[in-house]
Amino acid sequence: MNTMDTWMKEPLRARGLGLAQSVGQGMDVGAGLQNMACTLNLCQHATGRGGNDVGLAVLGVAEDMFGVVAIPEMLSSRASNTEVDLDTSKIKEWKSIITLIVFVLTIFLSDINVLFPFHIPFYIPRVLWNGLLNTLSAMRIVASPRHPNHMSGGKARTFVRLDFPMNFITAPLIADLFLLATTAIGAKEVRGGIIGDQGIVPYDIMLFFLSLAYIAISVDASGLIRWLAFKVLQKGGKVGRRLYFYLYAFFFGLTALIGNDPIILSGTAFLSYMTRVSSNIRHPRAWIYTQFAMANIASAILVSSNPTNLVLAGAFGITFIKYTANVIVPVIATGIVLYPFLLYILFRDESLIPTSIEMEDLPEELKSRKPVNPNIPFSKAELEIVGNDLGNDEEEKQLSLEEILNPFLDRKGAIFGAALMAATLVTVLALNATSGGTHERPVYWVTVPAAVVMFLFDLGMGWISREETRKIANEGRYRAEAAQAERSQCRKSVAQLDPSGPVRPLEMIERVKASSSDNSQESPKQEKTVMEEGNISANPATYQTTLTSLTSHAYTWARITFPTTMTVLHNLPFALVPFAFCMFILVQALVTKGWVPVFAHGWDHWVEKTGTVGAIGGMGFLGVILSNFAGTNIGTTILLSRVIQTWQALHALPSSSRPPISDRTFWATVYSMALGVNYGAFSLAFSASLAGMLWRDILARRGIRVPGGEFARVNAPIVGVAMVVGCTVLLGQVYIVRGTGPYDG
Repeated sequence: MNTMDTWMKEPLRARGLGLAQSVGQGMDVGAGLQNMACTLNLCQHATGRGGNDVGLAVLGVAEDMFGVVAIPEMLSSRASNTEVDLDTSKIKEWKSIITLIVFVLTIFLSDINVLFPFHIPFYIPRVLWNGLLNTLSAMRIVASPRHPNHMSGGKARTFVRLDFPMNFITAPLIADLFLLATTAIGAKEVRGGIIGDQGIVPYDIMLFFLSLAYIAISVDASGLIRWLAFKVLQKGGKVGRRLYFYLYAFFFGLTALIGNDPIILSGTAFLSYMTRVSSNIRHPRAWIYTQFAMANIASAILVSSNPTNLVLAGAFGITFIKYTANVIVPVIATGIVLYPFLLYILFRDESLIPTSIEMEDLPEELKSRKPVNPNIPFSKAELEIVGNDLGNDEEEKQLSLEEILNPFLDRKGAIFGAALMAATLVTVLALNATSGGTHERPVYWVTVPAAVVMFLFDLGMGWISREETRKIANEGRYRAEAAQAERSQCRKSVAQLDPSGPVRPLEMIERVKASSSDNSQESPKQEKTVMEEGNISANPATYQTTLTSLTSHAYTWARITFPTTMTVLHNLPFALVPFAFCMFILVQALVTKGWVPVFAHGWDHWVEKTGTVGAIGGMGFLGVILSNFAGTNIGTTILLSRVIQTWQALHALPSSSRPPISDRTFWATVYSMALGVNYGAFSLAFSASLAGMLWRDILARRGIRVPGGEFARVNAPIVGVAMVVGCTVLLGQVYIVRGTGPYDG
């Protein structure tokens, strides 16, 4: 008894010290604590002191500590070693049925909202709303409300209406919250959708893509892409078909290197300006649809060019180099065959691609003028002013000409960014190749530090040039406000002179401008004072400093002082993060509720009947179609990757009577999905990809409206030819390089 008491009095802190030493030596903490729990359980039999309770408690601590202490190892193993759940009987449960219904409704609402944006109104009592506003105002968070809102018949309404936006971000988020509230899903699905499961690690993908996107968009913000496009325009000259070919090859090659987001951002704006100043290009259709198709076709080459490729490579443990080696031939073949189809068949009309382009030229004084950085606020204020004035078409064309024929180029930023981008990609390829496509050494270990370096470089260059950028911004803001006031005075004077006539006769406006020019001038001293205040219209007597006003002023100051950094941050696809995580969770819910195994059984029956040819055609078709109806091509990639993983697991069961999947059929399925989800971005709906929605918005801001029907009608033959060519070449490739032996995982 004394011996046992002595053992029990042997301080557990000594055993805890041994455990701590194990942690310091990188040993398995979970196993150590489990061993400790078993020891305590033995104490129960020897002493009857409730050691079992203590043991169970320590087991709980083991689980908790294992989740906290060993996070890096846990993330890697959890993403790669979890067994696939093949139980299809769960689909009869109410939780599974609700999960599927919510998933379908979420996808439907997301797609509908892209075509027909809408909000969901909800009402709160005015007493509560006013109380909230008064509280925030008393805390100096917002300004005091000046006028009553929501008036009806001269009286304030009892309820205040607020509109909640339904879009591709809020719809999946609401779906996840609803499923959590109904206990249809739990921590397992959320953990799998964020930390990862079966080789797909969402946080790894998001960190990698956003950090690399920062570098790519920073290169774009330096003006390099616009400058290169200008050089291509000079090289192509005014020969329509030659210029079309040069731009075709330019967008294809550049997208393959840096991804499609920078090409969408700069290339779309460049083409909108170019087609506007060309008198015999009646519609920009041929140029903008070609650019959009190239930006998505070429993005299939490198894993880093598109988040869909990152999901696919992670799901099947494909190194970046092997991925590129397997898709580059079908993609290049697609680009080669598609060019004559577009030029001679789809866009053969002379008004779309003229034999000789009649493009206006800049006056010599504008050519020799130093270009202004468009990232500086108000540096291009004239574009917005003229764009709102339908009577100044000639001036608008001249400004567009200056935008494309006298582009700004930050040489230091372009050189540094391009060099850093190249070094980062090479390092990522090397790191990924040495890790064999696993998550032992995540690639964001390279891209995040590189993005931080680029961020610090942008901040440093902005701080060095702050005096110049502030001067440009102040002058531009003054011109914008003066023009706005002048235009308002013009409208007022015209209305007084001829109330029943047209709103803006040009000759009358010019007379008003001439008569009011003296009154619209201010001294440079006044201008500087106004600009430095940062709040031109505020009345000092009633103005109250609040948290929102300070934030607004800080944001304006940052935009003027660090124009490149703020432009890059503004253009980063941050919306991808909540959308992707929500979609990962939704698809993970389909996995755990038995629906993905059902889909995998259906796919297995299809491949059994059609073989490798059917696998390529079927998966390519699903990739294109589901991109339009399953939460963009990112959501489609997540879903189809899970289906293929489950399909492979069905054949890997020891008790399975199914023949093993051949190496040829498996990889044909995987790479046809890669083609389908990339090409599917330019198919039937803008919602097929985030790039499509960005492309549409950029064109709309430049005055080019693209109806949804036209988008589907023009893109349908393009994606049809692209998929036929890509899948045919892929079929020949897998028959040459892949054997009929079983896929060994």
